[in-house]
Amino acid sequence: MFSQYVLALGLVATGSLVAAGPCDIYSSGNTPCVAAHSSTRALYSAYSGSLYQVKRASNGATSDIAPLSAGGVANAAAQDSFCAGTTCLITIIYDQSGRGNHLTSAPPGGWPGPGTNGYDNLASATAAPIYINGMKAYGVYIAAGMGYQNTAASGTAKGDAAEGIYAIFDGTHYNGGCCFDYGNAETSSTDTGAAHMEAIYFGNCNVWGTGSGSGPWIMADLENGLFSGVNSKNNAGDPTVNHRFVTAILKGGPGNWALRGGNAASGSLSTFYSGARPNGYNPMKKEGSIILGIGGDNSHGAVGTFYEGVMTTGYPSDATENLVQADIVAAKYATTGGSSPPATTSTLGGGGSCAASHWGQCGGQTYTGCTACVSGTT
Repeated sequence: MFSQYVLALGLVATGSLVAAGPCDIYSSGNTPCVAAHSSTRALYSAYSGSLYQVKRASNGATSDIAPLSAGGVANAAAQDSFCAGTTCLITIIYDQSGRGNHLTSAPPGGWPGPGTNGYDNLASATAAPIYINGMKAYGVYIAAGMGYQNTAASGTAKGDAAEGIYAIFDGTHYNGGCCFDYGNAETSSTDTGAAHMEAIYFGNCNVWGTGSGSGPWIMADLENGLFSGVNSKNNAGDPTVNHRFVTAILKGGPGNWALRGGNAASGSLSTFYSGARPNGYNPMKKEGSIILGIGGDNSHGAVGTFYEGVMTTGYPSDATENLVQADIVAAKYATTGGSSPPATTSTLGGGGSCAASHWGQCGGQTYTGCTACVSGTT
């Protein structure tokens, strides 16, 4: 165990983050990843394939963004070069597990999306810049109307089978809409009944269950309800969690499930609930689709930012998850890193300066406007 812990913390300065990535750790715990998504880094030590695809508005061309090296941070410079002079959207978030469980624009379901033919809108490729170990990367910034899904995923839990899910979110970007989820959902993109979902929810929606304080909370979307524990209304042990970078964990097996969470930038995990299923949710009837940023019926009123997440087969141990958290902390998620915001260069109309305050929304480009980033200017 000690040697695995040391491997999980080994950092080098070449863009290769760890000797053992999160999915290597899950595999060592006999609960391997069946889906692994990240726009920021590789989640296996040996992974050097594509992380995500961007499409530019100027001519419709696409480009796959890979890590700088195997096991490393995404090559943000390649994206910046490809998207210079135009805007880019994230069209595909690739599955690193090898199962082909890639995420693309969510199709219409119980709720149609605002995009072409009822599909959901795609996320901007530059709206959520951050740094990992001092190197620039981009998250997936979800606004209302945006969402991703794979309705024909391979290897994900179905029925009452056990699974584990973790994700890293921006703890300051959320709302009370339904539902900013990542995890297991319906294949039809419609509400097929209680217990047909098992996905991490993050936000402060209080229509169903709640935690303590005013939120945001890490909860479970099990369909027809957001749950913080066995009680359908409130679990005082599920705290408000608003770290800038949040680690959120949900795992479920026959008759039991758990919620855990912590600060993705420092410290350890806490368990917010572990125990019996709510009434009407045992056994589970999971369908195995994968969603990001939406509810199982394509409800798309929520907002949030996603950096990385995985789904496993089998019920991960707390010890395995603790090692994954150590790896996440060692990755050094941060809002600042190898470069600084540009000097203020413009004002909006006759008003005050806006360049520095909006620099982060432009991924570090020189910013000369206050509405949108187009080659650093508007």
